[in-house]
Amino acid sequence: MIIIDTDMITLMERLNIPESRMIQYGTMSVEDIVEAEAEAGNTQAVEFATELFTNVEKLVKIFKLADPNNKLEILSEMTSDQLAMFLPEMEESDLTEGLKYFTQDKLLKMLESIPAEQLVNTVMEMFSEEEIIEYLPEEQLNKLLTGTDVDKNKILEQLKGIQPAYIMQMLENVTGKPVQDTNQMAMIDQLDDLNPLDFKNAVLSMQSIAKKEVTLGLTKHDNDLYQQFDAHAYTKMINKYKHQPEVVKAMDVIEPDEKIKMLKELPNDLLSIVITQIDARDFAYLLINRCPDILAQIVAR
Repeated sequence: MIIIDTDMITLMERLNIPESRMIQYGTMSVEDIVEAEAEAGNTQAVEFATELFTNVEKLVKIFKLADPNNKLEILSEMTSDQLAMFLPEMEESDLTEGLKYFTQDKLLKMLESIPAEQLVNTVMEMFSEEEIIEYLPEEQLNKLLTGTDVDKNKILEQLKGIQPAYIMQMLENVTGKPVQDTNQMAMIDQLDDLNPLDFKNAVLSMQSIAKKEVTLGLTKHDNDLYQQFDAHAYTKMINKYKHQPEVVKAMDVIEPDEKIKMLKELPNDLLSIVITQIDARDFAYLLINRCPDILAQIVAR
């Protein structure tokens, strides 16, 4: 049963009801009091009944909707679909705050399902670019360096910035012969002359530290390349180095629509608590225009 802390003094003043008669009404519902007054010829009661279902300010005041506890009493009577209607009207920061009701495991699972760009933005709230490349497993670097999204010439350009010894080792690994001309540019030219399969194998044989340098150079020139790494690689990184409050804070950069999808996975009791943070006037407006049946049910109690 819904028990809303209605402001009976406000009601008494609004309907011009003497205190003695108000006492006689005892624990009657707002609807019953208004109905009794209307039948007794109180025209203000008739006007008030209409206003209560149409006037946002009146609804906020009579039911003290600025109090989250009063909102919660109303929300507790709603279905999942009805609760979901309130989410798009909430502040983005309140949507983010609602994510704290998920466990770390659940947050990471949901992160894997959002668009890659938003996942990368979230990760970059928690880690520097250098840390991301350092923490990613080597198989993820291999995936990028040998994938179709990175042009061979861009890799060759990045090789100009690493130690010549790493390039020499790459050549020796694929040719099986000692390098005669150890001039850096000469070795890069030799790599350029390799057939596609040998070049790929040369890249794969690169020392891990060199792969990281080359990958970081590529991603700094093209941040979109971060979207080529697997979502699961990112969530494993997050799980290893960050705690749930840090994850929630970073998720503030996720688009509202995605956060709303996530919050819909909360059970109704927790989702109701999240929604209590909505502005009281927005809450009243939605009650009047989207949930008139719930409003009528509340007034009748």
